[in-house]
Amino acid sequence: MDLGLKDRVYVVTGASRGLGRAAAEALAADGAKVVLSGRDEKRVTATATAIGRSAYGMAGDNADPAVAERLIGAARREFGGFDGILISVGGPPPGSPTDHTDEQWRSSFESVFLGAVRLAREAAAELGEGGVIGFVLSASVHEPIPGLAISNGLRPGLAGFAKSLAHELGPRGIRVLGLLPSRIDTDRLRELDALSGDAEARKAANESRIPLRRYGTPEEFGRTAAFLLSPAASYLTGVMLPVDGGARHGF
Repeated sequence: MDLGLKDRVYVVTGASRGLGRAAAEALAADGAKVVLSGRDEKRVTATATAIGRSAYGMAGDNADPAVAERLIGAARREFGGFDGILISVGGPPPGSPTDHTDEQWRSSFESVFLGAVRLAREAAAELGEGGVIGFVLSASVHEPIPGLAISNGLRPGLAGFAKSLAHELGPRGIRVLGLLPSRIDTDRLRELDALSGDAEARKAANESRIPLRRYGTPEEFGRTAAFLLSPAASYLTGVMLPVDGGARHGF
């Protein structure tokens, strides 16, 4: 199936590794142009180089109020347009509800929540009919994940913002959606499993609770993101899609 991505231009944040990178690679593989951002300049530049001529990388922190304008400007300058954005950010520090300091909550709020809101608002002002705004959220939108208290606090609120934005932008023909990954085999997930003291045992226990009995791959997540961002998904908006191998038991 042709997703209709050829020569469309997307911004993908948090794209130097993990889920953001997988989404950027999938978009580019289907013919899109992508502007990638990440906090580590060397890493994001190397990622763009690895993807090829259809990618442009620039350093940027989602918490920076100026980053949205810079990224969208780069999309227009480098590739002549702007059709959508996928807002991804690295996970906040793990810990229980009583573990974190005020500063950890503030910095996480700035990057995970407020930074995403700013990016979405700027994108909404710049996009036309057929544009799309995607958020990489988490399965914690529906159910708290043990040991990830800050994520559990921030992701559901961001999903609520995304749903509200979908209602506001729908009459303009702009779609808004969220992806809710669970156990996707990224460096971040391996780090979290290792906190148990026995990463392999933790992985085996987690996989036993997933109907497909395995972790997802970043490539599987990336292909799902590319479809949702593409014109092929033109009648989907306000969707919060679990990407979890069936782990969520609710409808």
